Amino acid sequence: MTHSDFQIDPQAFWQELEPAGTYERAPRGGHKGFFPAELPDGRQLGLPIRVLSGGERALASLIVNQASFSVSDALAKALAEKASAFRPDVVVGLPTLGLTLASQVARALGHSRYVPLSTSRKFWYEEERSVPLRSVTSPDQQKRLYVDPRMLPLIEGRRVLLVDDVISTGSSILAGLKLLKLCNIEPVAVGAAMLQTRRWREALSAESEGICDRVVGVFETPALAPAPEGGWLPEQPAATE
Repeated sequence: MTHSDFQIDPQAFWQELEPAGTYERAPRGGHKGFFPAELPDGRQLGLPIRVLSGGERALASLIVNQASFSVSDALAKALAEKASAFRPDVVVGLPTLGLTLASQVARALGHSRYVPLSTSRKFWYEEERSVPLRSVTSPDQQKRLYVDPRMLPLIEGRRVLLVDDVISTGSSILAGLKLLKLCNIEPVAVGAAMLQTRRWREALSAESEGICDRVVGVFETPALAPAPEGGWLPEQPAATE
């Protein structure tokens, strides 16, 4: 059965992992409606294609807190397996969607708890331990990222794994790195379920030397460009790259 034979209802995205080879990786005419991401074990997850403003580019989308338990468990297990090479002592999660994944990754690593960062300021939080946060999916919302000062003993002097659901432009991870730096903490690794394109690398490299070598993801997805037949294909890199 070919890629074009598959139809995924909008509410059914992120609910099932398909066996390896279910979806064509380069279907004739391009991907239509969804992009098949591939997990390390070869299983595939159909991701909806979101067309960006202007209609000339698109991205595959993952909303991890809308995923089925079986899918989110599989993503967390795969990320934990990759991150285990860095021997993290504690997992720190980024709000909002990264918290779902971070707690599951911590459990998969055998930890008894994790440390959630927050955009909701409690009265005992310290303003000097906060940084601005802007998400690529909510660009008009101005937020601040906080760490609960009561949690600092759990992460100070420890091997920290910083987790978000998706790394796209790198803005959320960058805020997390800056906040941890205010606490004199440099994560041993950064993890995400999806690495969306490679736009994030420049921002993270400018903040922390060598950090890109310590970023792990379950799968990567490219930017997509229109195909002549009406579908979407991975965008070709510029000739100067």
